[in-house]
Amino acid sequence: MSGTGSDGFGYAIRIAAGPADLEACFAVRKEVFVVEQRVPEDLEYDGRDHDAVLVLAVRDDGLPLGTGRLLYGPGAADKTGGNLSVGSLGRLAVGEAARGRGVGAALVRAVEDAARERGLAVVDLHAQSHALGFYERLGYEAYGPEFLDAGIDHRSMRRVL
Repeated sequence: MSGTGSDGFGYAIRIAAGPADLEACFAVRKEVFVVEQRVPEDLEYDGRDHDAVLVLAVRDDGLPLGTGRLLYGPGAADKTGGNLSVGSLGRLAVGEAARGRGVGAALVRAVEDAARERGLAVVDLHAQSHALGFYERLGYEAYGPEFLDAGIDHRSMRRVL
């Protein structure tokens, strides 16, 4: 999947493969979650990335712009209520320089495509409360009460694929 940002820069979305892509995903997450939002690193890096599908957005010159992940199967049971037909979208992060250019929406769609390819029927996520409108525009519906995760207000959201 590829796209063009509103200012004309090109980017591609791909499934992360290999150590360099994993490091690129981690670099974006560190920038967004650890540095900007002050999420403790031990909470951000939960050891589940090797069992997940990671998607990576890179600018045409190779600069990592954003990332997201899909947890599914038995390893995601605690995130999906034990339902193996539900995937969990998480760790969606877009670097500050790429925000507002469609990269986040493209990453969500790439995670949804990966979920469909794995036979999943639903994607669930825990959205930071300030991002509810972003996910609603992509077809997600909030459910349940607001809750704290890493000291940040969140809501559960879900989209049937």
